[in-house]
Parts: sequence; structure tokens; C-alpha cells
Amino acid sequence: MTDQHETYMRRALELAELGKGEVGPNPMVGCVIVHDGKIIGEGYHQKYGEPHAEPNAISMVKDKSLLSASTLYVTLEPCAHYGKTPPCAHLLVDHKIKKVVIGAVDTNPLVGGKGIDILQNAGVEVVTGVMEKGARWQNRRFFTFMEKKRPYIILKWAQTTDGFVARADYSSKWISNAHSRQLAHRWRAEETAIMVGTNTAYYDDPRLNVRGWAGRNPLRIVIDKKLTLDTSLHLFDGSQPTLCYNTVREEKMENLDYVKLEEDFTIHDILDDLYARKVQSLIVEGGTVLLQHFISDALWDEARVFTGNVAFGQGIPAPRLHVAPVQTLDVMQDRLDIYLHQ
Repeated sequence: MTDQHETYMRRALELAELGKGEVGPNPMVGCVIVHDGKIIGEGYHQKYGEPHAEPNAISMVKDKSLLSASTLYVTLEPCAHYGKTPPCAHLLVDHKIKKVVIGAVDTNPLVGGKGIDILQNAGVEVVTGVMEKGARWQNRRFFTFMEKKRPYIILKWAQTTDGFVARADYSSKWISNAHSRQLAHRWRAEETAIMVGTNTAYYDDPRLNVRGWAGRNPLRIVIDKKLTLDTSLHLFDGSQPTLCYNTVREEKMENLDYVKLEEDFTIHDILDDLYARKVQSLIVEGGTVLLQHFISDALWDEARVFTGNVAFGQGIPAPRLHVAPVQTLDVMQDRLDIYLHQ
């Protein structure tokens, strides 16, 4: 029975992944309904504010009378509260689902076991922890946000074969190849926000939007402590929501918020503000000083480092991670190392 549970939960996890980049700040959720060893309904949470995975799967079942003799597999505990949609736990009870198999328990305080209680109190058999590790990994942004009260943090940079991120005069822009850059744009579409420091904003004038890939633009974040950056830079063009953290002024403009912090603010203060804004994930793209701050303060969850097929001999050193990569990939002759902060 355990192998059978894992087979259907694996399918539910595949379905959940289809909602990536579309459902935040909600978690990705997939659902499969099985009757007599046959899938009779499946669904996933497709877009924030729209129906969750469970009602989508139930709507696919042609003969609803089969539900009372069916097992429902869902990657995350059914919700028990009214939000954008009604509670899924009550829906399952109303349809007299016989058995519910859950990947991971929801640690959102609004749910946190309440969905399971509703099901069990109604006489539904509940099994938990099936492929839990995979379910939690899939929604690592959501669980980090709920449990650590901060966004899931991804550090990203490109470096040369001899360990530099730029020439001494910041004149080099592209170290990685076009394929790596397209992958980086896909990542932007998958995360809530993206951050750079003052020097990167000044020298690179990045747009921090999604190009060469379909997806929504992330919230742009720049740290400009004394507001020395020229407002003609792309970051201040009002083309997408942008936060500028500084110590000078507080002001709201169209698609641009100046957020004033104390003179001695830290990365923690910025993350607290992002948590309050419900920013669930954050890519930090540079520069080296900002990235090293996150590393030194142990405020990172994942790092993605491209090493391009180029050497500078001298320049601005890349940040230092004192852990080994968990995965190394080839991206058309660029090396991509993935690190996890254990």
C-alpha cells in the first residue's frame, strides 16, 4: 500500500509543479482522486485567488457517487479557513471522501492541523507524511516563510574561471552565456522579488525584469542607503513594482516605494519588512558586498553560481561559500553549481 500511495502522491507532486510562479503567496498543491486503482480525477492550484487543487480534482470526477468510495491524494493538508476560496477540508467532508492521503502538514497557523481535525472528526481516514520530504521541498518557499518568518533566499551570481564577478572598473557585463542568462530570467519569473545593491544598480543599470521567458516580473528591490543613485536608471522607471531601501526618506510613488530605515539598519530589518509585505521568495543578484552580507549572516537557503568560460586575471572577487555544491550542471559550457544552506 505504501508503494501505491507514493505512486499517486508522485503524480500529485507533478501536478502541483504546474502552478509554479502563478500561485504565490499560496503554496503549490496537486491532487489525485483514485477509485478501485484508477485515477478518476486530478487537479492543481492554477492561479492565486482561483480554486485550490481539491475542488479542481473533484470537478473532473464525472460520477460523483464514486467519491464516497475513493481515496484522495493531496500534496499539502487541505485548508480549513476562508480566504480567497472556501475551506477545502469541508468540501471533502461534504463529498463524503472515504480516505485522504496527505504529503505534508500545513504549518500556516490558519491551517496547522485544523484541516486534518475536520476530516478525522467527520470520520474520514487520514494518512499523513507520504513523500513528505518531496512535498516540503517543492513548497520550500512557503514553509520557510511560515516557519522562519522571512522570504526563501536564493543567492545568484556569475563568476569567471579564476573567481571574479567583474573587472576592477566594473566594465564587464556578461560572464555567462546566453543560455545561462535565459535560465536566470526563468528563475526571475518563478520568484516573488529580486534584489541588488547600490554598486550593481549604478554600474550595470539592470532592469531586473523577465525577458526571453514567459512569466510575471518580480518585485524589484534596491538598497540605496543615501539615495545617491540617479533616478534615470531603469530601476526607477516605474515599469514594475520597486522598493528602494534607504535612510533618507519615506515616499510612495507609482510602482516605486522609498522605504526609510534606521541609520544602522541590517539585512534582518529588510527581511522583516519583506515578510510584512508577504514576499515569500527573494533572489539576490549582487553585488559581491551585498551577497557576502547574506552569506556572513547565514541568511540564505540556496545559491546558484554560474562559472563562465572566461578569465579576467584580476578584478572584483566573487563571494565565498564555504560549502560544497549539491549539484553541478553544464549549461552549454557554462558550469552551474547549486548550493544548499543546511
